[in-house]
Amino acid sequence: MSEKISTMIPEEDLDKRIRELGEQISKDYEGQELTVVCILKGAATFACELAKRITVPVIMDYMATSSYGSGTVSTGEVKIKKDLDLPVEGRNVLIVEDIIDSGNTLNYLTSVFKERGVKSIRLCTMLDKPDRREVDVDVDYTGFTIPDAFVVGYGLDYDQKYRNLPFIGVVELS
Repeated sequence: MSEKISTMIPEEDLDKRIRELGEQISKDYEGQELTVVCILKGAATFACELAKRITVPVIMDYMATSSYGSGTVSTGEVKIKKDLDLPVEGRNVLIVEDIIDSGNTLNYLTSVFKERGVKSIRLCTMLDKPDRREVDVDVDYTGFTIPDAFVVGYGLDYDQKYRNLPFIGVVELS
């Protein structure tokens, strides 16, 4: 089986939108410190580019979850594979995700962070696929809303490949 990848969102559009998100987040947290929680592995590229554009003091931490395995469809069961290194109690937390489709991961993580006593919690995603939503999640910052297609690039993968593409592409399996 081979894959063909066509461009959905070019690099220039990603850069522009990430700059806009960074400006909005900086305004919303003006005078405060922000803990950015990057959901690995997919959100790493996006979270780093976003953090560079946030002007308030930022602490970055990382969490790894899994709901996909090596397939292209979420299993629906969320597992924490790597937890945070730092406590988040009393902190403003911004969870940064690469893509929201079913909503299961962010719904689960929102409840986990609330249990840990965060001061505030907001969600930021590079891509949103509302057509795939199984549970409602309130997303505060969205890069792009996309149709239901399997996408790669800019941190997103297909079986661990294509994360390094500088654009968002659609995978066409043949």
